[in-house]
Amino acid sequence: MTRLKIAFMASGNGTLFEALAGKCRAGKLNADAVLLISSDASAPVMRRAEHVHVPSIVLERKAFATEQEFADAMLSALRTHDANFVCLAGYLKLIPPEAVRAFHHRMLNIHPALLPAFGGKGMYGRRVHEAAVNRGVRISGATVHVVDEEFDHGPIVLQRAVFVKPDDTPDTLATRVHAIEYDLYTDAVRLFCDDRIRIENHRVTILPRTTHD
Repeated sequence: MTRLKIAFMASGNGTLFEALAGKCRAGKLNADAVLLISSDASAPVMRRAEHVHVPSIVLERKAFATEQEFADAMLSALRTHDANFVCLAGYLKLIPPEAVRAFHHRMLNIHPALLPAFGGKGMYGRRVHEAAVNRGVRISGATVHVVDEEFDHGPIVLQRAVFVKPDDTPDTLATRVHAIEYDLYTDAVRLFCDDRIRIENHRVTILPRTTHD
């Protein structure tokens, strides 16, 4: 098995990033957290990166004259830190196609709903839970999926459900969904650490454990 060297991308508070990086440091994943890329210099996730001793950089699209320059800077940062895997953890920007192709089937994202429901451009954070409550669904949850060149579209790795209560608000639903995201994302990353993922025709197969696991 190849040890994962994970670059994280995040735009906000960063609790999910901190939880996953902490599991790497504690040896609970066969992985190292080697880099944080943020789209916002003022995001709290930058302070969390300092706390867990993960190098961090800020890449803002507006700082680059062209999409190609932005993509080149992102790929350069990933190469410089020897990353061989990428985890999006609340990253609110579309990843440049060049980076998606460079990390084909090696880039994960988590979405706070059961995709393909309530996904796509503009569907993030509270908006997702608001849509779920307004639609009157009985079940929501979270999805870890492989990143492709469309928002919330890549092959689904793992999903976990939560019941939507009759008196739920977007905020109460968000709290319960967020509570399951840490373990769900950890489980998905561990499957890649253990080389138990195969992807074909947009579908993920989870291989059984070997006798050495």
